[in-house]
Amino acid sequence: MSIKRTKEVSSRSPREREADAIAKLADKKWNWTKDVANQADESFTRYATTGKFAKETFLLHSKFGKGVVTNVEGAHIDVLFEDGVRKLLQTP
Repeated sequence: MSIKRTKEVSSRSPREREADAIAKLADKKWNWTKDVANQADESFTRYATTGKFAKETFLLHSKFGKGVVTNVEGAHIDVLFEDGVRKLLQTP
């Protein structure tokens, strides 16, 4: 007796599926206490709206303190601070 199985049909190409898998692996889950708080003060760049910041850059904000850039979208960056994630401006 054989079991007939249907093939999984996907509208996405193999390249698109591979890109999605790589993107999921690249999205690091940050823990402020373990990953940010213990960094040396020299590791941090002062935040300014006129700056341009890359993902995983450590920032020092005058109000929120130490943080790390978790996402970059044009003129906005998401930064993880001790009290949570904040959306800040940057020069596009």
